[in-house]
Amino acid sequence: MELTANLVPLADLVGTWTGQGTGEYPTIEPFGYHEEITFAFVGKPFLVYSQRTRGMDGAPLHMETGYLRHTGAGHLEFVLAQPTGQAELAEGNLVASDDGLVLELTARVWSASTAKDVSASRRTYRLVGDTLSSSFDMAAVGQPMARHLTSELVRSA
Repeated sequence: MELTANLVPLADLVGTWTGQGTGEYPTIEPFGYHEEITFAFVGKPFLVYSQRTRGMDGAPLHMETGYLRHTGAGHLEFVLAQPTGQAELAEGNLVASDDGLVLELTARVWSASTAKDVSASRRTYRLVGDTLSSSFDMAAVGQPMARHLTSELVRSA
């Protein structure tokens, strides 16, 4: 299936990426994790996103799902839902170079009444060859914006 014209700049992102990451935040102890991210084309003008993490012992940690849209002129929209009670509406930029792609997104976050309060987030994805690096910052539980997650993933065969 051929990508829609608006997604051609994101073509190298399509696939499944796996690897390891580290987590930290002012309110928790640092930890390591395994991560899998998939960006899939389903014939519509957006990519379907899914993310799953497991602890170093293999226990499930987190998951989220969403949709990534490239609306033109390097503008991105990323809509995400998390089973922890948060929904993110992120917007940002796609920067393409000879080295690869950089996606920089800043989100407004809505939290359900029973969820931990997360008020904002920032995500960066860097794709160079078959390596996808990511970072995730958040403002949550009364803390200012701070780094929470970083990972380095490789394209799965």
